[in-house]
Amino acid sequence: MNRRLLVIGLDCATPQFLFGPDAFDLPNLRALMRRGVWGRLESCHPPITVPAWAAMLSGKDPGTLGLYGFRNRRDHSYSPMVTADGAAVREPRVWDILSRHGKKCVVLGVPQTYPVRPLNGWLVAGFLTPSEEAPYTYPRPLKEELNRELGPYIIDVKDFRTDDRAALLERLYALMENRFAYARYLMTSKSWDFFMMVDMAIDRLHHAFWRFCDPSHPAFEAGNPFERVFRDFYQAVDARVGELIELAGSDTAVMVVSDHGAKGMAGGVCVNQWLIREGLLTLERAPEGRARIEDCAIDWARTKAWSSGGYYARVFFNVEGREPMGQIAAADYDAFRDGMIARIESMRGPDGRLLGNRALKPQDLYARVEGVAPDLLVYWGDLRWRSVGSVGYDDIFTFENDIGPDDANHDYHGVFVLDGRSGAGDRELQGLTLASIAPTMLRLMDVPAPADMPGPPIVEELA
Repeated sequence: MNRRLLVIGLDCATPQFLFGPDAFDLPNLRALMRRGVWGRLESCHPPITVPAWAAMLSGKDPGTLGLYGFRNRRDHSYSPMVTADGAAVREPRVWDILSRHGKKCVVLGVPQTYPVRPLNGWLVAGFLTPSEEAPYTYPRPLKEELNRELGPYIIDVKDFRTDDRAALLERLYALMENRFAYARYLMTSKSWDFFMMVDMAIDRLHHAFWRFCDPSHPAFEAGNPFERVFRDFYQAVDARVGELIELAGSDTAVMVVSDHGAKGMAGGVCVNQWLIREGLLTLERAPEGRARIEDCAIDWARTKAWSSGGYYARVFFNVEGREPMGQIAAADYDAFRDGMIARIESMRGPDGRLLGNRALKPQDLYARVEGVAPDLLVYWGDLRWRSVGSVGYDDIFTFENDIGPDDANHDYHGVFVLDGRSGAGDRELQGLTLASIAPTMLRLMDVPAPADMPGPPIVEELA
């Protein structure tokens, strides 16, 4: 049994860049793979940062967590949605369980860890921390120590949806270097059994530079100055990963994992504009120019559905007896939802071909459906198209993102690499899912998984 476990989380790290014929030259990750097991890791629904990291580390699906995206409905009123910060995660995560078993834990930059909670060890919160002035460490004096020894903590890259890509790339390197510098300091200055860090820089890199690096992207231009930034950045990250592995020592199991992958984005579907066109959403007055749906006055007495934008769509129904001014009879709910699925999945793109949309019922995806779930989750073009929530467009398709430049959407599979220090030897595993990650971490630490954590550990013999 391993004495310690080091987990390196790379938000949005994508399988084709680590595995297979198009993989970059990443010697440290490749050495880790040669010593252990690896494979594509199927994310949750929806495959986005929130709720994927919480699902991975609690062993519970988003429905059980009641988390369906960065923002969620608080109730069935028409009030604005609320951000799902750390307080929204009510299930114990791996470090909570390990703390109860006396294991010392260090947690750095993991999403949904602000506001901070006590653990048996040290914690530096992730990117939803509101500002550098916030109390983002546990214990609180740790913040002063880190600032004194390392300088300011970079919570996230500022303004990653910008046209100034050169300045952004400098900020992305600064974010990555800062996160790994904090990791090196905490690894060497604290006594720990479990250490986990998450770096967000690769996610921001993909969204900002995909069209510059992917020849299949419709906006790609050969010979552009950013054509190799993916390769260069992944190699820089690989070097930092190698430093952490060396610091961890030979008695430490090492896991590298991402919450989801990425793919090129073809454009956006203006979901609320489409609902208006279909006669399902009515505004009290048309906006002057483009406007967020949250800033529009909706005529609820003449509205049956509305939606939130993002990398996928959450479509909400206005149901009689559930919403204050519901317009869909409860008895008609199932038929209405099935009809909506048919409408969405029969949508054709600008070229007249089927777009390939997927409209999913939460009840078909999750073990339980807690909180206020969307009535449908929609992946436009099977995640090739973004969901644009704003209104005021002349068409339902757009090639301009409503919240700033963005060239990538999320994809269904992230990455998993584990050197369990057992000599398993370069084995590719199939069928890996987020549900098995938390039980695997606990098994490697010789701590029993709770009975309500359903996923089986990955490769029992590695434990």
